[in-house]
Amino acid sequence: MNEKLFSIVTVTWNAATVIGPTLQSVREQTCMDYEYLVIDGASSDNTLQLVRDADIAGTRIYSEPDRGLYDAMNKAIARAEGQYLIWLNAGDRFASPASLARLAVCAEGHPGVIYGQTQLVDASGQVVGMRHLTAPKVLTADSFKQGMLVCHQAFVARRDLMPQYDLQYRFSADYDWCIRVLKASERNAYCGDEPIISFLTDGLTDKYHKQSLMERYRIMCHHYGTLPTIVRHLGFIPRYLRRKF
Repeated sequence: MNEKLFSIVTVTWNAATVIGPTLQSVREQTCMDYEYLVIDGASSDNTLQLVRDADIAGTRIYSEPDRGLYDAMNKAIARAEGQYLIWLNAGDRFASPASLARLAVCAEGHPGVIYGQTQLVDASGQVVGMRHLTAPKVLTADSFKQGMLVCHQAFVARRDLMPQYDLQYRFSADYDWCIRVLKASERNAYCGDEPIISFLTDGLTDKYHKQSLMERYRIMCHHYGTLPTIVRHLGFIPRYLRRKF
């Protein structure tokens, strides 16, 4: 009877320099139908003290060594109690105090995935633009043939559909995971054109961009076939050149 609509999850490890805006954005949400889980990899800085000082209602903290980001996310799936999970990593934040309320409206009818747009912010919190891939108004598993069209943080999945992350992928397990969730989902809900998430641009995938792209290629081949993936990548070249130049 006390089940929350959302489990907001922040994975941390020595994140004291970036977690402040994340905590503030959770605390400022007008919708209170959530629990807040911090899955920490045994930080040695004052990350956990900052979480405690934020005094966010419904916070649960777990701190122990892990095998990396996706191992920690698997722990979160096992421990979460909300109907939907939101991944809000340290440094990322909700785009506005109304973001969670907008997601709650979209949750009516119990879709498998609720999703929306993402804007990019720098370390100072300034918006630097929208994500280069735009979330489509209709989303299916086949949509991800074109790449990860929805940012992981703006991809809110129903907990009963969630598999564990495949730890063979070090940098792009989220891409594989989203495809598997979409294959299990019968209906998805678009949350509108206004961004719901502000994504910090210097995250793990940005730092290991080449390795991430190689993993995504393997994942595409697995889910969509090798030959179609090769042909599709030829079509990605103009998109890549536009972004680069």
